[in-house]
Amino acid sequence: MKSFSSRLKEAMDAKGYKQTDLARASGIDKSLISNYLSGNYKARQDNLYILAKALDVSEAWLMGYDAPAERQHMRQPNDIDDLSQYGIMPITTQRIPLLGDIACGEPIYANEDRASYVEVGTEIKADFCLRAKGDSMVNARILDGDIVFIRQQEIVADGEIAAVLIEDEATLKRVYYDRENGILQLVAENPAFKPLVYTGEQLNHIRILGKAIAFQSDVI
Repeated sequence: MKSFSSRLKEAMDAKGYKQTDLARASGIDKSLISNYLSGNYKARQDNLYILAKALDVSEAWLMGYDAPAERQHMRQPNDIDDLSQYGIMPITTQRIPLLGDIACGEPIYANEDRASYVEVGTEIKADFCLRAKGDSMVNARILDGDIVFIRQQEIVADGEIAAVLIEDEATLKRVYYDRENGILQLVAENPAFKPLVYTGEQLNHIRILGKAIAFQSDVI
């Protein structure tokens, strides 16, 4: 049985891929691919599927097992590869648009670049995703560089984490709205950051983009 890192290198060489090429084809960060190649990490199941698909090889072979490298392309409706002998279960995926960065700290300019996508399992019911920047949401386990999946909606319940647009700047915070007094608070999950408080006419320049429903970390 070969190592995952050696099989990954072999598959990349066969495709003529550098790390940047694989990152572009798979949507997985170049830094994480570098850790895979160095042997620091093994890919979890969802990333394994994405890498195997991008490199056009079978998941079992990529994991290092004595299995055919060729990926199955033609399937009958109920024909699912039997990967259970290798501890791999088949999954279905979807592509979610990655709009850019969102601040976990001070609001930053909202970058709506829809050219990038993140491939995830179909259990993630999100409309788009954003890459977190900063450390204001660390106590919610959302770290700098994490991908946060957002379900688009204009209203969230008190205490829910939401992506909020403040004029042309976006931030990720817990939302609390005192309707009686017309006070909106955007609260960090880090005591080093003070709540952002808005009242009166300021509320006209604030829009909730959607509710944060899941996140994906590069640290495994």
